[in-house]
Amino acid sequence: MTPNVFITGADRGLGLGLCAGMLEQGWEVFAGQYTPAWAELAGLAAQYPRSLRIIPLDVSSLESATQAARSVEAIAEGLDMLINNAGVISQTTAGSIRNPQDYTEMHRLYDINALGPLRVVQAFLPLADRGRLKRLCFVSSEAGSIARSERTSWYGYCMSKSALNMGVKILYNDLRPQGYTFRVYHPGWIRSYMFGTKNLEATQEPEEAAAKAIPFFLGPREDENILVMVDNEGNEWPW
Repeated sequence: MTPNVFITGADRGLGLGLCAGMLEQGWEVFAGQYTPAWAELAGLAAQYPRSLRIIPLDVSSLESATQAARSVEAIAEGLDMLINNAGVISQTTAGSIRNPQDYTEMHRLYDINALGPLRVVQAFLPLADRGRLKRLCFVSSEAGSIARSERTSWYGYCMSKSALNMGVKILYNDLRPQGYTFRVYHPGWIRSYMFGTKNLEATQEPEEAAAKAIPFFLGPREDENILVMVDNEGNEWPW
């Protein structure tokens, strides 16, 4: 039976690259789409009409996540892998504490980056319980590492990613004894659309970043009973 995966934030950027890469690996892909106006995902679906299904998803809404899970459940008996990729960053939270802070925007970043994956896991867990691989993957960031933080700003994004990492650790404590395996990944600096427009200053195209991420998501680890965050060069990051 063909393995399947649900990928959040699949509209473009890394999420779109992950969809394409997993399709090339022969997986059935359920792509969580936030903005139908972006045409890239529909173009990929036209190339893989039997293997790629687009599912509307707003990770800031539990109702949306629950409906997305119901849509998948209508097609699949279980879910083998879940990749929580959706995330945002904002220039309005980039300043020093001596500058005015956009706390409303910080709440939005936390709601999407930290609580969003939690909503998605909650909604999809009954399907994942019936999956064969039981693998939960999370796209985090070096920005969430407290031990190696050297930043003097970007409070909203960094704090939201630290919160994501703690959420994953609690999920790990809960679900690892039930047979789940976890992957936490820092993909590096990508020419993505997290700011709303493509970041042309970054060092990797989304397809290149996805090609590095997929082996980590798919492959085994020597010790699944230790939770680690790994970057695109294979280095482990401290929490």
